[in-house]
Amino acid sequence: MHLVYPAVLAVLLFCTGLYGVLARRNAILVLMSVELMLNAVNLNLVAFDVWLRDTLHAGQALTLFTIAIAAAEIGIGLAIVLMVYRNRGTSDVDKLRDTAEGPGDSPGTVPAPAAAAQKAEAAA
Repeated sequence: MHLVYPAVLAVLLFCTGLYGVLARRNAILVLMSVELMLNAVNLNLVAFDVWLRDTLHAGQALTLFTIAIAAAEIGIGLAIVLMVYRNRGTSDVDKLRDTAEGPGDSPGTVPAPAAAAQKAEAAA
């Protein structure tokens, strides 16, 4: 088996995933792109394991660990994205700057209870 074919396919998968991470704004699509990059690494691990004719099959064992970690990562990542969507109403990565901000707050605005207190002081 030539090592070039799976290596080129892994590079294409990894570059596609990297483009998805850098260009996408939706958090779920970013998570999918990260998974695509992990699968490209897994393909390289298995291809090099077969090419080196390793008797311990260390590349395949590491691939199984990577798949297990990726499954846990996607479960936790989706739980976080769902909670953020439930609280904010959007999964746009650019709009999620700080978790302390409210849905309509921007970094330079005064929170609503403080603004009400300032209006009451100004009126008195």
